[in-house]
Amino acid sequence: MAEVPGMEGALLTLADGQLSVRLTRGVFRLEERHVEVARAVSAVARAHGVTADRSLVQEVSFAVAARPDAIDVGFWRAVLGYDALADDNGVDPLGHGSTFWMQDLDPRKTLRHAMHVDVSVAREQAEERLAAALAAGGRIVDESSAPGAWILADRAGNKVCIAAWPDGAPGLFWSAEPS
Repeated sequence: MAEVPGMEGALLTLADGQLSVRLTRGVFRLEERHVEVARAVSAVARAHGVTADRSLVQEVSFAVAARPDAIDVGFWRAVLGYDALADDNGVDPLGHGSTFWMQDLDPRKTLRHAMHVDVSVAREQAEERLAAALAAGGRIVDESSAPGAWILADRAGNKVCIAAWPDGAPGLFWSAEPS
């Protein structure tokens, strides 16, 4: 795997007989080269008799929302020990932790700050994850981007976004043919 072109900065984790490959990329910046590397990784795995289990794949990121005059990306980078990837986000320099990104909160809202979790999964797993969350007591707050994404809330109103990876999910970022 380490010899696949484009793996610079990738994190390979071997645990319990499974190999996880995490590509270094920006928050919301899936590019064609990432798809090419993922396809090359899949080809190497197939050549060794291994197939990917997309039901195990996910990425969790935290959105920290604040009014534009109160966004404090530097604080979040410092407290988490993260590096800057762009002006509005932070990434774990070791590649193990979730990313975070800053989101402008509408100044007309009475809430001055908020945080929510984004969970991105393989497109064929998104509706299954949605069903499990609903069965566990969650409710849909916004499904205007479905089947690409749903915003859910727990009983207390805490929000989470379930998003399908943009490798074929309609309406999100861009799409490419799945590998």
